[in-house]
Amino acid sequence: MTKWEYFVAPILSHVAQQILNNFGAEGWELVQLAPGPNPDNLVGYFKRPIAG
Repeated sequence: MTKWEYFVAPILSHVAQQILNNFGAEGWELVQLAPGPNPDNLVGYFKRPIAG
């Protein structure tokens, strides 16, 4: 059975693509993108399998 770890991070709208690509390069898969506390921020929810 696959075990997962999760990560929640703020995403600045004006550099969202770069931030998401950086997390993707580290093996994180974006699960959901939600509105943040202000219009310039989003919140990204990520997961990746735990190496074992």
